[in-house]
Amino acid sequence: MASTEGIVPITRAFLASYYDTYQFSPLSNDVARLSSEIRSFTADLLNSSPAAEGEERLLVSELESEPPHKVDENMWKNREHMEEILYLLEKPHWPRSLQQQLSPDDAELATIIDRLHQKFQTSLKTLESFQAKNSERVFNTVMTYIPQDFRGKLIRQQRERSERNKQAEVDALVSSGASIRDRYALLWKQQMERRRLLAQLGSATGVYKTLVKYLVGVPQVLLDFIRQINDDDGPMEEQRQRYGPPLYRLTTMVLLIRVFISLSWGRFETRKLTKEEVAILEQAADVYTTEFERFITFISEVFANSPFFISAEVAGALEGRNNDDYKEISVPAGKTHEVSLSVDAINSYIAWDFSLVQGKINLDIGFSVEYTNPSGEKSLILPYRRFESDQGNFCTCEVGNYKLLWDNSYSSFFKKVCRHVWDLLFSVSVFVLLHHFTCPINLENKLALWVLELKYNGNTEFLFICKSLEFLIKKHAISLLEKRHLPCCFKLQFDV
Repeated sequence: MASTEGIVPITRAFLASYYDTYQFSPLSNDVARLSSEIRSFTADLLNSSPAAEGEERLLVSELESEPPHKVDENMWKNREHMEEILYLLEKPHWPRSLQQQLSPDDAELATIIDRLHQKFQTSLKTLESFQAKNSERVFNTVMTYIPQDFRGKLIRQQRERSERNKQAEVDALVSSGASIRDRYALLWKQQMERRRLLAQLGSATGVYKTLVKYLVGVPQVLLDFIRQINDDDGPMEEQRQRYGPPLYRLTTMVLLIRVFISLSWGRFETRKLTKEEVAILEQAADVYTTEFERFITFISEVFANSPFFISAEVAGALEGRNNDDYKEISVPAGKTHEVSLSVDAINSYIAWDFSLVQGKINLDIGFSVEYTNPSGEKSLILPYRRFESDQGNFCTCEVGNYKLLWDNSYSSFFKKVCRHVWDLLFSVSVFVLLHHFTCPINLENKLALWVLELKYNGNTEFLFICKSLEFLIKKHAISLLEKRHLPCCFKLQFDV
């Protein structure tokens, strides 16, 4: 049993640092080009003959939806689509006239279909192998933190029994004549059930938690890991942000190929594929299988080297570096995020600093600063522009409301994750405060009076000033006006 002393579960901050060393080369431009071509062909088929009720309607509806957000769900979706494509490419499922190969064109198409079948078969096996190895790696890593006695043996036996029962459930569904779609719906349901049970185990309380920890021998650090690993904003969200976009595009591409083949087969007796469509289909299959296998090879290396636990010191250092002053916001596609600042005194300072958390696709976000005067008239302080990152500041000339606006309304697909910090510093009250404290007589009493006054007035600078005063008292800085500037903790130059 591996020691858990001094370690904590991986954090999102750690994964961000770890993933910086694994940069996935962008997908080939052919992915977008060929996806667009296939989508156009599909639209032509549907314009001439709308989708029939049942499977065709379900496929078209899925094509109009965005890919799943979770990485593992996308993996299952790619696997499902490839298996469906292989089913369509098997000779018994070809259109009847194509099976007979009555023309040279049909014979040529049959040869191409055989090549496509081989390519998708290879990619499917690659994905199945990846999923099996990754599942086994995770289980074996977890088991290193479980007592290597009868308890570890019981856990392994329980897992084997559980997996046999799940496979039996799948086999029974297949025997009943269920579709590939139904089988994968069950497989994903089973995957989510595993995740739910792990989350319950990690969140155990009371007597049950005591049993899990001391009788079964599950250490607390492992309970913490399985509780938080799949949180919506937990460590795996960093993985989705970094590597999700290229995978989403591949998921969409393979679905397009599946839909196009399915619609083409259903209309083949009245509308055969053109040479251009066959050529584009073959190119699309080549590009998809090549890029998908490249992605799987890459992500396999990332997963294989990614630890589950890190030292508490590393976690603390990373969290401190990433969370000091900065906050992380998520701006959904088509939405905006704003920060509204009410300024009651001129010569106040507004400052900001932000940057987007980047994946493999460089993203930007619109940003602007807007001013609304007391009568409701609006004007732009900083005109709208799109940035990957930006920092700036200005001195207010008028009182009123100032709005910092991050705009992602132009995006129809990607949400933007932004790390940002902003400050609003009231120079007038800082001046009065400093003037009040230039005399060292009865400093503690003056501090108490100022704290009470700030609380009474509900001043928004209360926390900022109190922290600054604590700094001043500790450093015995009682002659600030002679120095003609504030200490660094105020982050602002000031002339008397």
